[in-house]
Amino acid sequence: MNVYKNLYETMLIVLKKIIPRLPKEEKYDLVDQMRRCCKGSPALIAEGFAKRYQIRSWHKYLEDAIGEINEMIHHLNVCADVYSDFVDEKDIMAARELYEISARQCYRLKEAWQDFHEKRQR
Repeated sequence: MNVYKNLYETMLIVLKKIIPRLPKEEKYDLVDQMRRCCKGSPALIAEGFAKRYQIRSWHKYLEDAIGEINEMIHHLNVCADVYSDFVDEKDIMAARELYEISARQCYRLKEAWQDFHEKRQR
């Protein structure tokens, strides 16, 4: 799935290019949150995909993934506004763009599966 691929790629950008450049005083705050959060959304898609035929479960995983994506966009905004001297703006913009694409993909996926389930029930 493209959404999983995009989220995994974005996770790698965050883990390899953004987090290592943040100042040490953020190690137990912003860095810790970003590390967990960037791993969360692709994991939710992977786990939820196994339950895609259970409409409520699949929707919950997609909604939770969208929540993680929104949280990461917030963290990236903090990096851009507070730590622009440390982190490359191109990396932040690339990650933010991929997260925004992924959020739209999750939303459309949720709608498509809703339609799929409604058609199956008829």
